Amino acid sequence: MNKSWNTLNREIISCRKCPRLAKYREQIAKEKRRAYRDWDYWGKPVPGFGDPNAHVILIGLAPGAHGSNRTGRMFTGDGSGNFLYPALYRAGFANQSTSHDVNDGMKLRDLFITAICRCAPPDNKPTPQEQANCAPYLERELELLKHARVVVALGRIAFDGYLRLLREQGHVIPRLEFKHSAVYILGNLLPTLICSYHPSRQNTQTGRLTAAMFDAVFQKAKANL
Repeated sequence: MNKSWNTLNREIISCRKCPRLAKYREQIAKEKRRAYRDWDYWGKPVPGFGDPNAHVILIGLAPGAHGSNRTGRMFTGDGSGNFLYPALYRAGFANQSTSHDVNDGMKLRDLFITAICRCAPPDNKPTPQEQANCAPYLERELELLKHARVVVALGRIAFDGYLRLLREQGHVIPRLEFKHSAVYILGNLLPTLICSYHPSRQNTQTGRLTAAMFDAVFQKAKANL
């Protein structure tokens, strides 16, 4: 990655704009989960991950307390990532199907993963102000991802947060409904927007989101390239 990416990622990692989130992520990193007591938790904001020349951008909610907040890489080390990365591998966006830590050799092809919030929030619920505090980082990533043609929003918060950012930039976008697998052509040379349920355990273990449903989302993303 170039100097602009390195500068942005350093700013993200050192961010303390949200006292509640800073306290929580660092507390989790000290207390740890029993299964990971030998880990040196990351415990900081998590920067984006993937191909800087990507045509597809994946936007999630926030790091998991014992996933990305532990490993330091988006969707790595928890149930959501264990569902996401096999799907990316099947679609040809990842070189392997498992992602456990930052040194596992995972590489993304033509896809970049980011999130609405960079710190693990209590109960996976960042406040509106915390989302607003983090929005400039996403905005700058989108500026650097000059080849993006498709955005996949994982979950309602990612969907709403991305559209809110576009509207704040001055884009006129009608009210859109969040529906799994919905595809929206936004115009104004903006990337096509595709919706997906978030690959949380709550969704995957109940069957609300199946592997076949998830695969169909990424096939739509490829078709829109």
